[in-house]
Amino acid sequence: MTVVDLEKGAPQDVPQDAPEGAAADTAAVAAVAVAALPDVPRRIGGVTRSGVLSVFGAAASGLCVALLLFGELAPFSGALGFFVTAYLSFLGIYAVLTGLEEDGQAVRDRVMTIVLWTAGGLMFTALTMVVGFTAWRGREALPHANFFTQDMQAAGPLDPLSDGGIAHAMLGTLIMIAIALTITVPLGLACAVYLNQIPGRFSRFVRTIVEAMTALPSIVAGLMVYAVWILGLGMQKSGLAAGFAISVMMLPIVIRAADVVLRLVPGNLTEASEALGAPRWRTVWHVVLPTARSGLATAVILGTARGIGETSPVLLTAGFTAALNADPTSGPMVSLPLAVFNFVKSPEPTMIARGFGAAAVLMALVLVLFVIARVIGGRGPGHQNKRQARRAARASRRDATRFAELHTPGLELFEPGPSEADDHSERPQRGAGNGAPSPDAPAPENVEQAPEADAPEPADGESAPQGPPAPDHETRTGGAGGNTDPATGDSH
Repeated sequence: MTVVDLEKGAPQDVPQDAPEGAAADTAAVAAVAVAALPDVPRRIGGVTRSGVLSVFGAAASGLCVALLLFGELAPFSGALGFFVTAYLSFLGIYAVLTGLEEDGQAVRDRVMTIVLWTAGGLMFTALTMVVGFTAWRGREALPHANFFTQDMQAAGPLDPLSDGGIAHAMLGTLIMIAIALTITVPLGLACAVYLNQIPGRFSRFVRTIVEAMTALPSIVAGLMVYAVWILGLGMQKSGLAAGFAISVMMLPIVIRAADVVLRLVPGNLTEASEALGAPRWRTVWHVVLPTARSGLATAVILGTARGIGETSPVLLTAGFTAALNADPTSGPMVSLPLAVFNFVKSPEPTMIARGFGAAAVLMALVLVLFVIARVIGGRGPGHQNKRQARRAARASRRDATRFAELHTPGLELFEPGPSEADDHSERPQRGAGNGAPSPDAPAPENVEQAPEADAPEPADGESAPQGPPAPDHETRTGGAGGNTDPATGDSH
């Protein structure tokens, strides 16, 4: 018979002719040893030595395989094919190396982790290259202060970078996006609340239209506003018309993203609000929207990023000008994307530098708007910043004070007045009318004491001894016709 000692990790042989008590004692000792071992949590993730060696070994092997295929064994060529072949070979070799130590589920987990890390790295690299290349090409125009304060009315393609700027394009972009946000945010959020809170046949139709408008080409939105506002109503090209066209592009994005965010609000919050008697509009205003505020800010940012980079709707509805125009209702107006398009199509190096500088300013403007939306949106549900925590604490103190005032007893109901205090001595004692003893009156002397009354008093910290209950046939009757407690003599 073999017993495994878990503390030492080695089996111990017990003779077959040994008594049963010895085997039981050995098992008991093993159980005590197992109980004495500390609980060590199983390591799920993290960097291990074998994992690092497997990654680097697989990467080196994949690179060698690609070199052999592209240099010696196969007539392959091209940098893109070389990297794809090396990466696929790396994944296959890494899966084999991981399978030597782990099971199939762990191998799939490790391979998918590598794929996701690779995708994230590629996306970050592409974003860094776009931002860095734009800022590097616009480095010649950005240091000049006139680039941010002047327009291009008095500057031409051959003028140096010390003349002219993009002030007219910056102001036009801010005015257009402000008009579009003024139209889009209330309409988009109201439509998302309608789709989320009032399900039905018409809401499904509206959701289908919104999803179809998400893929609407921007030139179609510009043509619609141009046909209705400019040709149909006879209005002139202006920043207001461009704001209308941009809002048409932003509206489906905001509605779709806000609808998805509102679906994530827990249903027990709305059920609790309605169970307390709150109407539907108050539940939406005080429960649903504050809970999803961070996600709604993200939805607005997605719509803004879509609308702020539009060029063709602005060209059709606002025209183009090189002068500064602050009136959105009259006169042509230009935006930053349209200015970038006109700058970079010029063959002059100074104009190309102005175009890349304007593109860098546009990216910085989007970043500023994103930061503002993050500050307004706050953190996610269940997480409060310091300002929100102070606001919630003040609201809690106000509610506590209001509840205390509502539940404070009134003087006329609970406290006796001056006349009632004077007549208190003239009132008969309670219980005098029906023969029952008053709680303020002394106890009668002829009441027979129960046997437990002669028992000694318990010491401090000890409970008083209680005797068994009296039988039903020994229950005494009081003068009032009720049962009398044998310990106190009071009638029930």
